Amino acid sequence: MELCDLSAIETRNLILEKKVSAQEVLESSLARIAAVDGRPGSLESGAETDEDAQRVHAFITRTSERAHELAAAVDRKIAAGEDPGALAGIPFTVKDIFCVKGTPSTAASRILANFNAPYTATPVERMLSAGAVMLGKVNLDEFTYGSSNESSAFHPSPRNPWNTARVPGGSSGGSAASVAAGEAQLSLGTDTAGSIRQPAAFCGVVGLKPTYGRVSRYGLIAFGSSLDCPGPLARSAADAALMLNAIAGADAHDATAATVDVPDYLAALEKDIKGKRIGLSPDYFQITFPQADGSYAQQPVPEEMRAAVLRAVDIYRALGAEIVEDVPMPNTRYGIPVYFVISRVEAASNLHRYDGVKYGHRTRQAAKELQDLYRKSRGEGFGLQPKLRILMGMYVSAAQYSEQHYKRALRVRTLIRRDFEEVFDPHGKYRLDALLTPTTPTSAFPIKDVYGDTVLMQYADQLTVPANHAGVPGISFPGGLDKEGLPIGLQLLGPDFSEAALLQLTHAYEQASADAEWRARRPAVLEVK
Repeated sequence: MELCDLSAIETRNLILEKKVSAQEVLESSLARIAAVDGRPGSLESGAETDEDAQRVHAFITRTSERAHELAAAVDRKIAAGEDPGALAGIPFTVKDIFCVKGTPSTAASRILANFNAPYTATPVERMLSAGAVMLGKVNLDEFTYGSSNESSAFHPSPRNPWNTARVPGGSSGGSAASVAAGEAQLSLGTDTAGSIRQPAAFCGVVGLKPTYGRVSRYGLIAFGSSLDCPGPLARSAADAALMLNAIAGADAHDATAATVDVPDYLAALEKDIKGKRIGLSPDYFQITFPQADGSYAQQPVPEEMRAAVLRAVDIYRALGAEIVEDVPMPNTRYGIPVYFVISRVEAASNLHRYDGVKYGHRTRQAAKELQDLYRKSRGEGFGLQPKLRILMGMYVSAAQYSEQHYKRALRVRTLIRRDFEEVFDPHGKYRLDALLTPTTPTSAFPIKDVYGDTVLMQYADQLTVPANHAGVPGISFPGGLDKEGLPIGLQLLGPDFSEAALLQLTHAYEQASADAEWRARRPAVLEVK
């Protein structure tokens, strides 16, 4: 086993004990990147080769020189007897939707390809202050608009380390792929409809969407400002807890950052889960598609997904948890239609700032007037997905359609929130500590198989997006492999600020299933050739 294959906690402890140096850990990660990642994504990538098809391509920008400086600083502090930080020497990647001073911050879009951030996002700054070593910026769906990582303007786009013919999920696909492939122990992603949890499920890692406001959004290039949540991707609940300890908390730069005290998430892991009430909802074992006539068609999730959840139920029962069945979540079915409306309105609003004047891509074509400059710059700079979201967002928020679409969507969003409030009410009928569900309706699908069908692609997030509407936390963790050897993700959802309980339940499952045969399997890119 290489150093880069160790957990974040194991790595940190070895560094603190002076058994290895931060520089040695970094070199191991860089060697793994050289072995499996291939060329970084770029705007002018040319035709993809057979070799490209076998690589992960997690990165847009690698910051190896800066990483060496950060690792050396950790080693100097340890040699001097100084505190190097809680994340001392741990290599991590950053989804390229966060601003990092002195680096390109592209949002995987042509329109921001030449933008070098003048400041650093709070979650990144907190990781750096804790001694973590940034390896670079990883790829994503353009402006986070997608569920497969195929909409990035920077190619080759990321591939799934378990099968490079499959997508890594999106939009935090580069983050999940970099962690699964052993390139980094941690990654900072964002979740707007499932963009941490879905790629975590597809790539067989742990992904945590915190409560809205638990982690500052300062320095995050916004998609849907009422939905976006930064959070960790890691290889275990313990590693995710360690990272959340570092990045959570109030921020004077972000008025939406919660002022609720931050517990010690790592310390909470070892608590007994006996008596915890875990719910199962039939509404999370089916996908509901609206039909043109106003009716709904239902399709059950594949049996492999259902079976993985039921195996987890057996484990939780054996650990003393109470299982509550038939928990109603009736408004889950409206999560995607509501998301279609609200997210597009917020995306259209946020994209107005990209006009080619102050920063970002500016057309080289002659422009007769300012509006002409806007049209040409945006036409060249935005890909298909941003353009579609601008058009739809402007349409559904127009005065003549706002009541019919946008305001109605906001009211239904409130109903989704009430579903969660009812089942998590400590004095109510169900009194749940968590809701257990599949993370996704399927395992990772083939590249180009779904892309282009905006509606079908969106329904990959039906089981994750309700948590974003409600603002509650959710975690995805590996629950087995399907018949093709691809990871299956399990999801736990909890009440506001229950991240400690969700991490505790995930950790308990990991410990109880540690000897399962599927846990010995490794992603295909790591198999010895």
